[in-house]
Amino acid sequence: MFISRRSCLAGLLAMALSVTAQAATTVKDDRGGLTLDRTPQRIVALEFSFVDALANVGITPVGIADDNDPKRLVPQVSQHLQATWKSVGTRSQPNMETISALKPDLIIADTSRHGAAHAQLSKIAPVLLLNSRYGTLDDIVAQARTIGAAVGRQAEIDRRIDEFNRTLDSIRSSIPAGQKAVFGASREDSFNVHSSGSFTGGLLTRLGFELPAPSGDKVLYDIGLEQLLAINPDWMFVAHYRQESLVRKWEKNALWPALTAARKAQVEGVDPDLWARARGLYPAEAMAEQVREAVGKKR
Repeated sequence: MFISRRSCLAGLLAMALSVTAQAATTVKDDRGGLTLDRTPQRIVALEFSFVDALANVGITPVGIADDNDPKRLVPQVSQHLQATWKSVGTRSQPNMETISALKPDLIIADTSRHGAAHAQLSKIAPVLLLNSRYGTLDDIVAQARTIGAAVGRQAEIDRRIDEFNRTLDSIRSSIPAGQKAVFGASREDSFNVHSSGSFTGGLLTRLGFELPAPSGDKVLYDIGLEQLLAINPDWMFVAHYRQESLVRKWEKNALWPALTAARKAQVEGVDPDLWARARGLYPAEAMAEQVREAVGKKR
C-alpha cells in the first residue's frame, strides 16, 4: 500500500501533538492553577521546602535561593541532592538576572515573599506559587504532592509521603500523650513562639504534644516570661539565634525554676536552620527523631 510523504508527515505531526497533549499537566497553586505543556527539566526553587520536595523525588534544582550561604540548606536535604546548584540569592530578594541566566522552565516561588514579583518572574518561566513561609505541616506535605505532580513524579511523592506518615506515627507511639510543649526562636530581646498553626508547631502537635494556639491571625508571635509561665509547658525546644539570647537571660531569673520544663530539665536547644527555616519532609523526620531521643532520655 502506497503512503504519500504528505500523509506520513501529517501522521508524525499528529503523534507529536498527541504526546504534547498527554504531557501537559495542570496543578493547583495560590493563583488558581498552572498548566505546564511539558515536564520541567530546569527548576529554580525560591524556598527551602521546595528544594526538599524536589529532593524527595530525586530532582536537584538548577538554582536555589539559599540566602547566599549553601550551609543554610540543612544536610538532611542537601545530602539527597545529586548535582550542584547555582545560588540565586536570598529567599527574601532573589536575583532576577541570575534566575534568568539559568534558563529555567519552572520557578517555584513563595506566595508571601514573591507574590508581588509574580509578573516579573513569569517573564522568565512558568511560576508555581505556593505558601511555604507560613505553611502548616499539612500545607507543606500538600505542596510536596503538588510539586511532585508538576515535575512528573506523582507516584514517587505519594510513596514518599506514605513513608513519611508511617515514620511520624511510629515516633508518636513512643511519646507519652498529654504533654504540653513550646517551640520558639530566641534572639537578644525576643522569644518568638511557633504556634500549633505553624510548620514546627504542627509537627509537635502531630507527635502528640499540646501547643499554644495562634494569636488571632498570627501563627508566630512574641511572648514574655510571664506568658510562658502561664502556658507552663512540660517541654521547651529553643532555637537560639544569638549566643546572648533572651531565654538564656530568663534562665537566670528567679521565676525560671517555677517553669515545669525548667524544673524537669526538659529545655532543649535546637538548630535554628533545621527547626525554624527548613520546612519539609526530611527536616520534619529529623526533628521528630530529635524529639524522640530527648523524650526517651527522660523515660
